[in-house]
Amino acid sequence: MEIFDFLTDTTPGKMLFTMLVSMIPIIELRGGLPFGVALGLPYYLAFPAAVVGNLIPAPFIIVYIRRIFELMRKYMPRLNGLVDKMERKAHLKGQKVQKYQYLGLWLFVAIPLPGTGAWTGSLAAAFLGMRLKRAFPAVMLGVLTAGCIMLTLTHVGINLFSSAI
Repeated sequence: MEIFDFLTDTTPGKMLFTMLVSMIPIIELRGGLPFGVALGLPYYLAFPAAVVGNLIPAPFIIVYIRRIFELMRKYMPRLNGLVDKMERKAHLKGQKVQKYQYLGLWLFVAIPLPGTGAWTGSLAAAFLGMRLKRAFPAVMLGVLTAGCIMLTLTHVGINLFSSAI
């Protein structure tokens, strides 16, 4: 129970917990930032924790995901269906990004909607053959933009909720 208490009762623990939640696919920053605020972190701490947490997996996805999928196909054939699904998703999302390249990647990651974000954007970048040194800054700008949008929505939502009480 000590770890849970650390994660929920201390400021460094809340920041770490927010980072961990923001690293989870699908949840990412759009869930991590409101989560951190709900834990009691001030906005100025929840924002960087969520952004950093969301960005940590991105360079690894961009550089290694294709190789990981190859290894999964070779050594874990039972997961071929999952790999196929993820590759289809990457190619589908990649079509949206491909026309505008890095600007498209930034916009794709920046829109905080389901099916967008750093994970999917990084996956698309990997399958489009984008280089890390150009793709990661676009993902980073997208995450920062999404963070600003989510910060505003979280603030407005909390203010609306607290004024209704």
